[in-house]
Amino acid sequence: MMALPKRPTGADHWTDAGRSPMPSRKDALRRMRDAGYRIAAVLPIYYPRALLRACGFHPVEVWGPVRVDSRGGDLRFQAYTCAIVRNAISLLSEGKLDPADVLLVPHTCDALQGMGSVLGDFVKPHQRVLTLYHPRRGGPAAVSFLVDELRRLQQELSEHGGREPTDADWDEALRVEADADAALAALYRDRVRLPLTDREFYTLVRAREYLPPDEFAALASGVSRGERPQPPGIPLMLSGIVCEPMEVFDQINSVGGRIVADDLACGYRRVYPPVADGPPLERLARALLGAAPDPTRGSPIAERAAALTQRMRETGAKGLLVYDVKFCEPELFDLPRLRAHLAAAGFPMLHVEHELTPAVSQQTLTRVEAFLETLQ
Repeated sequence: MMALPKRPTGADHWTDAGRSPMPSRKDALRRMRDAGYRIAAVLPIYYPRALLRACGFHPVEVWGPVRVDSRGGDLRFQAYTCAIVRNAISLLSEGKLDPADVLLVPHTCDALQGMGSVLGDFVKPHQRVLTLYHPRRGGPAAVSFLVDELRRLQQELSEHGGREPTDADWDEALRVEADADAALAALYRDRVRLPLTDREFYTLVRAREYLPPDEFAALASGVSRGERPQPPGIPLMLSGIVCEPMEVFDQINSVGGRIVADDLACGYRRVYPPVADGPPLERLARALLGAAPDPTRGSPIAERAAALTQRMRETGAKGLLVYDVKFCEPELFDLPRLRAHLAAAGFPMLHVEHELTPAVSQQTLTRVEAFLETLQ
């Protein structure tokens, strides 16, 4: 049996995410290694953080970063494959994922499922390649299916990491992850009271992708709350998978917009409801399936449109900007009917596609600026 990992140190002095240095992924990875954890490189979107922690793994998410040479992925996937997959394969081929002990590829979409197959059958990295299949609807059958998937994943993690979770492991993992989830939910609830720009806010939100849960909770809870003047700009809701490069928030601000809510896969869609009762795997399954409606989970479009409409009314958003990675089929399938639902509710929608590149195109900014003019 592997010893219970130590609690890493280093977060106590982080009190204001917008004004203090944000801990780096490399630093977080090093400290978790020192604390005795193995590292899991995880592809988007939904996965059981508490299960990984209970088995002695620390997840670091891979969202296809923009500053990467994509040629390694381009050699293995068609040009119309999502850039998240192609860039992640490039990272792997360049050795930048070598610190990871396992690779976890959830079945978020056909492209990611294909990536899992290519890794296991052809690329064959030195890491163990693990998969996780999601049910595409809710209800008792979906919970039962996902519990079985999580149980399979737990067995594979335990075999590779050498630790079968004890009751104490589960209690600690569920507690710290629940605290981090609550801190993320509080950030969204208190958004108008935070002294953060749009870019600072989402930099903090996305720190959940790699920070230890207790460090993220301390960082998020340490941001001061208080009354503040409403910043200038036309309020927008932002949707899509991942918003990259992060400079796009500054550029939306520069053309007269501000983000008051989001439906991002790397953001609000992972504000999970608290589930306090039941066996650990069932609690995790119910939380994952209880997140905001999402096309990658097969949520009904009418249900998703109703949720978006409610949040737009609550936050004062005037329209929806779908800023989406090119060739993202789950998102594209929803858009025609989603546009019709939102138009009936009085909310215009603009859809722009982007590659994961270091700069936002001028064409994209011109379209966003023109959309904002229609909302005045």
